[in-house]
Amino acid sequence: MTHDLRISRVQRALERFEEDIPLLNLRVKELSKERQESARKFAASLIDQTRAELHRLLQERPHEPEPGEVPCEPAD
Repeated sequence: MTHDLRISRVQRALERFEEDIPLLNLRVKELSKERQESARKFAASLIDQTRAELHRLLQERPHEPEPGEVPCEPAD
C-alpha cells in the first residue's frame, strides 16, 4: 500500500468519525449518564488517535521536489 493511499484512508476514517458524533449522541441518549460519557470519551479518544496517526503519516511522507527544484546529487 502506498504512503498516499494510507494517508487517504486515515483522512476518510477521521472524517467519518467526526461526522458520526451527532449520531452517536442520538444512539446513546437512552443510556445512563455514565455510559453516555464513556461512549463519548471512547469516540473522542478514537478521533484523537486517528488525528495523531494522520499527523504521523504526513510527517513521514517522502519529500517530493517542488516544480523547478533541482534534485540533490549524491556526493562522491
